Amino acid sequence: MSVADRMLSTHDFIRQFRALLRKAFVAAKNNRTAGVVFRVVVGIALVPLVFGVCTAFYVNFNRTNLPDLDGFIRFEPPTMGHVYDANGHVLIELGRERRDIVRYEKIPDVVRDAVLSAEDEDFFSHSGVDYSVFLRLLAKTNIRALVAHFSTVGREDASNRPSVFPQGGSTITEQLVRGYFLQKLSSTKNSNSLQHGGILPHLLAFVIGVPGTNKLLLKIETIRLSLWIEGEMRKQYGSKRRAKEEILARYVNFVYLGNGRYGFAAASDYYFHQPLETFTLDDAGKAALLAGIPKSPSEYAPTVEDLQKPTRRRNQILNLMVKNQFLPAEAAQRCKLAPIRLAAHDVEPVEAPAAVETALEELKHLGRDVGSEIAIDQLLEGHIQVFSTVDYRIQHIANVAFENGLKIYERRHPQSRGVIQGSVVVLRNSDSAIIAETGGRQVYKGHPNRYSDYNRVTQSKRQPGSAMKPIVYLAAFRQGALDLDTLVPDEPISVVTSRDRPEKWIANYDHQFEGMITARQALAESRNAVAVWMVQQIGLDSLLQTARDVGIRTTLRRYETTALGASEVTLLELANAYRLMAGGMPAEPHVIDKIQDTRGEVVYTYRGPGSFANGNDFGLAMIQEGLRGVVRIPSGTAHALDSHAFPVAVMGKTGTTNNFRDALFVGCTFGPNGITVAVRIGFDDNRSLGANESGALAALPVFREIMLKVYQERLVGPAPRFPVEMEENIDAYLRGDLAPNDATAFANPLGVPRFADDGTKNCSAKVIPLPTYRCELPGDQPYTIYRSKNQSGRSIFTNE
Repeated sequence: MSVADRMLSTHDFIRQFRALLRKAFVAAKNNRTAGVVFRVVVGIALVPLVFGVCTAFYVNFNRTNLPDLDGFIRFEPPTMGHVYDANGHVLIELGRERRDIVRYEKIPDVVRDAVLSAEDEDFFSHSGVDYSVFLRLLAKTNIRALVAHFSTVGREDASNRPSVFPQGGSTITEQLVRGYFLQKLSSTKNSNSLQHGGILPHLLAFVIGVPGTNKLLLKIETIRLSLWIEGEMRKQYGSKRRAKEEILARYVNFVYLGNGRYGFAAASDYYFHQPLETFTLDDAGKAALLAGIPKSPSEYAPTVEDLQKPTRRRNQILNLMVKNQFLPAEAAQRCKLAPIRLAAHDVEPVEAPAAVETALEELKHLGRDVGSEIAIDQLLEGHIQVFSTVDYRIQHIANVAFENGLKIYERRHPQSRGVIQGSVVVLRNSDSAIIAETGGRQVYKGHPNRYSDYNRVTQSKRQPGSAMKPIVYLAAFRQGALDLDTLVPDEPISVVTSRDRPEKWIANYDHQFEGMITARQALAESRNAVAVWMVQQIGLDSLLQTARDVGIRTTLRRYETTALGASEVTLLELANAYRLMAGGMPAEPHVIDKIQDTRGEVVYTYRGPGSFANGNDFGLAMIQEGLRGVVRIPSGTAHALDSHAFPVAVMGKTGTTNNFRDALFVGCTFGPNGITVAVRIGFDDNRSLGANESGALAALPVFREIMLKVYQERLVGPAPRFPVEMEENIDAYLRGDLAPNDATAFANPLGVPRFADDGTKNCSAKVIPLPTYRCELPGDQPYTIYRSKNQSGRSIFTNE
């Protein structure tokens, strides 16, 4: 039929329609019944006509209540947040949506063609809405459901009636609008609660039901925003083609493709372990498989257990690609015959889950103190990246050493295999940065350790045992009433724990008393009686104040047995106290070094202590030399570390709690350039480790392995040396050249016994500020050279 013929036919139809309307009008005028019927029919016909006209005006001209388009243009959807170690190694990826952003020019042609064939073949020609699909959707309208609606109005089963309108028919732009701007309305479209107010929605709900109304109004709003966005994108990018490219890129990066993956790049990596940018025509089958998922991820996301539906959907899209001349038929056939091979997914253990947990907790506090722009939500959406102080290499060493230590214990106690627990933390002396943190064994009760699991470094408060004694000695040294060579009584002594209980007599580990011995020997041998005598001389206030000064933040009990570790603390607190005693730098433990935003700009940086502590260095120097003596003196509890097989100069102290429930060792290398390692071994249910399972037996080997490997691999520089004066003093003591002396008057001598319910009192003792050495020793000072050789006599390590 020619154009002229079609025009003539159209004119005939219009002329006949006018005549028909004229006759109907005349009949209605002359016949009262016919007139009523005519008016009713016209009225019913006018309702959808008016609704259609209003809808057309709304979607094309109403530009009120529009969402902010700046974020859409910048396109900063939630991605993955990362916690990095100090060298840029990824410790963990975190995010609500696992997504990798890819630019339009990086999307392979075969992927674009698959997406267009599956979702919107006319994408580059329409203006956001494809009106040609409306007639197809109208033809699929469920008339039976519409009729059934009127028969179920007011009934209880009305909510179970089928949908009036069919699914599908949305363009790529419309899908993007629903997912990006209309998420709430999209998620509630099937609700039996009307999501819109006003008279019109209620009238529509009466006619087509509440779910049908929600879907219809969602579709109208989607069309309105789609037309508006396409127009704004054309203004932004200068042409319809460029605007379309950007919209398609946003769709490819935004859409959900199952298994927690958003965007084609993340999905390609997950399903095939193949970067999306590498797809070629030979990968058309993979592209078609991915393009088929967004229609229904629950059905079409491939799994090893179910490939039937994904395969059928893939083949349908391959046929569409051939139809649209995107793919040769031969290539499509090859892809159909190719089996779907999915990538294997092993659960990758997190190397530093405890450090990650500590970083997240620290981030929470920073969010409250600094601002919401560095909150956890920002990390989970990929808007910030956290760079930690953890060194992945040292963390690995700590993990291996900890597991080795547990295996050694389990060989002594086979019944405890798999259930013995513990923790390790490694701090940098200069600023208390956490460089390794192990909050528990890597596999516990059959489950790998996760960052959300119990962190025994920060969350477990346990008695420190004799590891608390150095704080008692430091408190006494700060008063200046005694030094390391002062004679102290290792004699039977009792303590009062409460008014209604008898005195408790204190025993030493070996159940022996040595009489008057030097404080140096008492600390090295961990004599309980001396520690209790000392706290009775200086007073509990002095001990509690010193504990706070060195970083113990948990409130300690006002018991004299706190001197023996009866009060509970975390391992991190204890490690920080030893770190301060070794390096002299007042600082709180931290694991976040800096935070960057998506532009790479630093939005937070840790600012450490500005200077060393000021004051007289007598007390700190004494405790450093005393803890060095714990290692060097033959009767010291850590003398096993004074060996050619362990050529690292360290100071430290063992800790063993009542009934051998916990075994600890905390030790350090000297000065601000050193590190501190704290180890605790024990059961979560607080049962005994077994007879003679002391800190020296159970915990010290873990410390030894960590220190040795860290310095062998030069991960924190060379092992610092202790001041030559300290080493010479210990040498003189070992030769018997140091004469003992008597204690002078204490600032807070023993008076009325203090009880646990007395409450906290202000410290009445005169406290000397915590000090330190303010600079590194000159390089030409004499110091001991340690060397280690293997069985063949070959040198394997030296601190020279």
